[in-house]
Amino acid sequence: MQRSSVERVRRNAVSPSDVLRLMKQPRGVSRLAVRAADYMDYTVELITKSLQQHLLSEEDLQTIAELTGCTPLQRPPSCKTTPNLNVYRTATSVCNNRENPRWGSSNRPLTRWLPAVYEDGISRPRGWTPSQKVNGFILPMVRVVSNRIVAANNMVPSDPLYSHLVTIFGQWTDHDLSFTPHSPVIRSFNDGIDCDQTCENTEPCFPIQIPSYDPRFGRNSNECIPFFRSAPGCGSGNTGHIFGARNPRQQMNTLTAYIDAGQVYGADDTKARLLRNLTTDEGLLKVNMKYTDDGRELLPFDSMDSRMCATRRRITNDSNAEEVLCFLAGDSRVNENIALTSLHTLFMREHNRLARALAQLNPHWNGEKLYQEARKIMGAYFQVITYRDYLGLIVGPDFMASHLSTYPGYDETVDASISNSFATAAFRFAHLQVQSFIFRLNETYQEHPQYPNVMLHRAFFAPWRVIFEGGLDLIVRGLVGERAKLNTQDDMMSNELRERLFEFSNHVALDLASLNMQRGRDHALPGYNKWRKFCGLSQPQNLTQLAEVLNNTDLAKRLLHLYGTTDNIDLWLGGVSEPFVRGGRVGPLFACLIATQFQKIREGDRFWWEHDGVFTEAQRESLAETSLARIICDNTGITEVPERPLLFRPRGSGYTHEELTKSYIETQQIQSFLCFAFSSTLAGLLVSAF
Repeated sequence: MQRSSVERVRRNAVSPSDVLRLMKQPRGVSRLAVRAADYMDYTVELITKSLQQHLLSEEDLQTIAELTGCTPLQRPPSCKTTPNLNVYRTATSVCNNRENPRWGSSNRPLTRWLPAVYEDGISRPRGWTPSQKVNGFILPMVRVVSNRIVAANNMVPSDPLYSHLVTIFGQWTDHDLSFTPHSPVIRSFNDGIDCDQTCENTEPCFPIQIPSYDPRFGRNSNECIPFFRSAPGCGSGNTGHIFGARNPRQQMNTLTAYIDAGQVYGADDTKARLLRNLTTDEGLLKVNMKYTDDGRELLPFDSMDSRMCATRRRITNDSNAEEVLCFLAGDSRVNENIALTSLHTLFMREHNRLARALAQLNPHWNGEKLYQEARKIMGAYFQVITYRDYLGLIVGPDFMASHLSTYPGYDETVDASISNSFATAAFRFAHLQVQSFIFRLNETYQEHPQYPNVMLHRAFFAPWRVIFEGGLDLIVRGLVGERAKLNTQDDMMSNELRERLFEFSNHVALDLASLNMQRGRDHALPGYNKWRKFCGLSQPQNLTQLAEVLNNTDLAKRLLHLYGTTDNIDLWLGGVSEPFVRGGRVGPLFACLIATQFQKIREGDRFWWEHDGVFTEAQRESLAETSLARIICDNTGITEVPERPLLFRPRGSGYTHEELTKSYIETQQIQSFLCFAFSSTLAGLLVSAF
């Protein structure tokens, strides 16, 4: 089924839904797991419709489960034969928790903190039957909600405190934690109609309906935005009873739940090996063999020639322009935009730099040892930066104090698995921090004269911009030298995401706000008030109470006009509508859900960098000094960078080597300029470590 999308891309007949579908298709082991569940679901569906399911014996059902591949996926793994179980993480994070080996591992269903609310109690999404009332009211079309609540004005507000790197680093972090694939089947189970060609709800198609008088689509539009349901997990939904339980449909997470740099290394053994340079014994990751960035490494090309990234000729209107393949990285969304591509490239370079430094200090180590030690250090880097520098900016000091203060130690009773509410709603708050441009700045942090800022919709799946338009440095400068977008109740989402997502041609572009709400309904997330109760917050029941929670009477009126009751407000929308908590960039509901998830990730990780035995005390002291500024300095040609690049500071206020170096001399008693100072810190780590 994936083949038809690939063929359309190769014919340059690509649609935005093709791009999203291909990006959301799993590969390797993950694909086998998803297809097993899909085959199982499809088989049971056919039997139910063609025969009578009760005519099948329990033995028949178990045979179907075995033949489709679902039964093997339900068997618990053995940790007894896993090599280096107490030294390094497995690629899949299986056996991180030795008592519950699948907790936090890849290719496992997202966990639920509240029960699913399906229309039929088992599998059918909320809103599947348009006329069916929920809590006494019809659910509004998500596109209507997007138009009336989420749309931004032309004047996009900028964040007074945070750089655009906060936004992209948040996306980068998200891509280490969750990836929920679409169903591999793109045609209706019932009649074989391509989901791109129907506006009817028929498994696995759940299209986003477009209202009359839609501002983009016109007065009498009968179009819809294609939408494919997330793939079910084996033993859930319509097939749950086969495994001895009435288990509502669950969605898969093909990534590990831990902060382990999986977006650099992959989340299964096959992907991990694919990314490694095994032609030498140096522990390096593969790099591009055709192009460099002024001598610095670029990501390798993806050998799957889908031509999804062959966008240069269309965008530049130059029929002779050279096209390139997509880049390959640990996460398949690497090409989603060039800012994200830049972070992937930056951290691939950092791994290779670490591996080379380790080889100099330990010439007797083989490539496997070098790779694993560099990977271990990289995972610790991300843990330090995420918890020390990033999370407090989002959830604020109060939630950091209540959930994420002093490390309490490893707790094997904590399941770190990613929750459906976090992946499908709460951590999608950052979609409202995305600017309409990818900024590209020169050495003096002014817009680059040759390669100016580029509209976001022209930076989707455009690795050629990294190769042919100035490389990494000008994009990274744009991330640290420009502000993030500020989410306000009047200007929520940039129209680059709401009206032009993956726009390449005359096909219907996607709407990210609508996708988020439709995905929440697909995943059967309970409504807004259920989650407020889960977090110990008030549950507004009327206009007065909702206006008080939102501190905005007009917004409360518009929400109640659409939903009828606060109980029906989609979780994502309710969360992003709340005023920020003190010192944060989300409201109290999302601060609660985000802080709770990251608390579980830290406490449930046996390889957390502060856990006794993972690193020595000296190594932990050195790791605590790592920073994004150092990583940028060591792996680009940028000579001036803010000491705290997630915070916006105009150039001249903390950008010079002298000011930066002074702060490091005072705390670490090291000398020379910034890059050398940071390198000295690394050298101290490596020497003390090994």
